[in-house]
Amino acid sequence: MASGSGTQTSSEYIKHHLQNLTFGNHPENGWGIAHSAEEAKEMGFWAIHLDSMFWSIILGALFIWIFKRAADKATAGEPSKLVNFVEWIIDFIDDNVRSTFTGKNDIVAPMALTLFCWIFLMNLMDLVPVDLIPMGLAALGIEYQKVVPTTDPNVTFGMALGVFFLMIYYSFKIKGVGGFLGELTLHPFEAKNPILKLLFIPINLFLEGVSLIAKPISHSLRLFGNMYAGEMIFILIALMYGSNIILSMFGGVLQFIWAVFHILVITLQAFIFMVLTIVYMDMAHTTHDH
Repeated sequence: MASGSGTQTSSEYIKHHLQNLTFGNHPENGWGIAHSAEEAKEMGFWAIHLDSMFWSIILGALFIWIFKRAADKATAGEPSKLVNFVEWIIDFIDDNVRSTFTGKNDIVAPMALTLFCWIFLMNLMDLVPVDLIPMGLAALGIEYQKVVPTTDPNVTFGMALGVFFLMIYYSFKIKGVGGFLGELTLHPFEAKNPILKLLFIPINLFLEGVSLIAKPISHSLRLFGNMYAGEMIFILIALMYGSNIILSMFGGVLQFIWAVFHILVITLQAFIFMVLTIVYMDMAHTTHDH
C-alpha cells in the first residue's frame, strides 16, 4: 500500500482515491457531505462534487490571473518571459483557429484559448502526487479529495454541453430554422422524387440526429477517459510504495517515466478538446447551397 493509506487494503485505497467529496441531500440524513460512495450515490443526480468545483474554479482563476498579469506587463519595449510565453500561446491558438474555422465569429478564438489553457491546468493537476493533497486535507477532517477535475465526467460533460449548445445556437442563427432542419432531414440520402424525399426524411433525421447527439458525448468522454486512465495508473504505481524497498524504488522509476509521458497526454487532450470545439463551431457556420 502507498504511504498514508493506513490499514486500507489495495482495493479500499483505490476506491478512496477515486471518490469525490460529495455534497447533497441524503434521503435519511438530509443535506450534508457524503461519508461513503454509497451515501454519495443515494444523494442522486443533484449532488455536487465539491472538490471538482473547487479545483476547476481555482484553476480557472489562475488562468485569468496569469493572462491578466501578462497583459499588465506588456509594453512597447522588450517583453518579459511571461509576456513572451503568453503571446506564444495566443499565436498558437490563433493559427489553429485561422486554419480550421472558416466563418466569422469573434467568440471562437477567445473560447478556444480559454478551453485549452483551462483544461491544460486541470489536467496538469494529475502530476501532483496522488497522496499529497488528500493526506494534507485528511488532517483537517476532509475525507475525500479528487484534485483532477477532468477525471470527473460531470466537468467534461459540462464543458462539452456548453460547446454543443453554442453549436446549436449558431446553427439556427447562421443557417436559419429551415436551413438547419434541412441539414438534419435532407442528408445524406437525397432524391428529386417528392415521395422518395418524404420517405428519406425520417431516415436522414435518425442518422443525422444520432451523429449530432454523439458529438457532446464523444467530446466529453474522450477527455474524461484519458485523464481517468492516467490517474488510475498513478494510483496503481503509488500502491508499490508501501510494499518493500525494491518495489518502492521500481515504483519511483515508473512514476517518473509515466509522469514524463503524461505531460504529452495532458497537453494533447487539451489540444484535442480545443480543436474539436473549433471544428464544431465551423460546422455550425458552414452553409450548403442546394
